[in-house]
Amino acid sequence: MKELAKRFKKAKIDTVIVISPHAPTSYEHFNINASEKMESGLQQIGDFETKLEFETDKDFVKKLAEAVKNAGRFKLEQIQSPILDYGTVVPLYYLSKNSPKIKTVSLSFSMIGLKEHFEYGKIIGNVCEKLNKKIALIASGDLSHRLTPEAPAGFSKRGKEFDKKLAELLNNKDTQGILNLDENLIEEAGECGLRSITILLGALDGKNYKIDIISYEGPFGVGYLVAELNLMNF
Repeated sequence: MKELAKRFKKAKIDTVIVISPHAPTSYEHFNINASEKMESGLQQIGDFETKLEFETDKDFVKKLAEAVKNAGRFKLEQIQSPILDYGTVVPLYYLSKNSPKIKTVSLSFSMIGLKEHFEYGKIIGNVCEKLNKKIALIASGDLSHRLTPEAPAGFSKRGKEFDKKLAELLNNKDTQGILNLDENLIEEAGECGLRSITILLGALDGKNYKIDIISYEGPFGVGYLVAELNLMNF
């Protein structure tokens, strides 16, 4: 994350959008946090000292809500949640250190299919293109929670298989391969980041980008992958 933060600072980002599995989630529709100001909520993971505040990019919230409504395929609910979840705060903690004036957008995914998440991502990508801003889209979430017997969700030998497969598909920019991943493999992996990644890939659909997998580790039986997907004409 420290390496990614250096690249983030160099890019001079105006707005950072975070898709988090721990943001308020609804089963059949997507949520966007419409609170004008948001603050960190790391109390969820035992951190009562870190205090961060972020201003919401209200223009993006408005434009995305309009675009989703016009598309007529999904429902996007604007919620008020001034305390950010840790899945949003952790990447922002690193990325905002050297960029204190950036604006933020907090998104969640839903429990509908991967292909629907991909289509939602395409709408997000179109909105980003139309705004005269440098925007970073962060797909927050973990890979398998079942890498070791001590892992939070128990052990499955398919956990490592999932992480390896997903990393390979990402590195090869094989979006269809990701959308068509075996449902049993996904279930056995106990992941929470695939839908975030799928939205990100939707936003990049049809665009020329390069991918750099910066790191992968699983120190607590949970797969952590850090990668940068960078538009070539950005």
